[in-house]
Amino acid sequence: MVSKDQSIGGLILFVCLALGILYFVTLFFPSWLGVFGVDTAASATLDSIRFWVIAFPVFIAFIAIMAIGAWIGWTMATTPPPKPIEELTMEKEEVKEKEPAAIEEKPPEEKKPEKKKKSSQET
Repeated sequence: MVSKDQSIGGLILFVCLALGILYFVTLFFPSWLGVFGVDTAASATLDSIRFWVIAFPVFIAFIAIMAIGAWIGWTMATTPPPKPIEELTMEKEEVKEKEPAAIEEKPPEEKKPEKKKKSSQET
């Protein structure tokens, strides 16, 4: 049985392959568009089709990259800077000084590993 993720992956694979083939055929063999009623006899029409086949994906990629850059810029502009390390260590020391002196933490005692006794049944 195919899981949901596998079926979505298969669908993405199929769509990407179909669009890639469609893009290739339209870019290098635009005369196939005559099936849809496009006048492929005129050279200007084929040049126009080739231009848009290249220009549209480039435009989409450019806008996507600019959107990612804008998102990164927005995130950097609205995120407060972190505290310096020196300030964090000073705060930690102040907290330790404010603790009552009567309550002193004892370091945990180290336990020595127990030695295994040899049993008399070993052969």
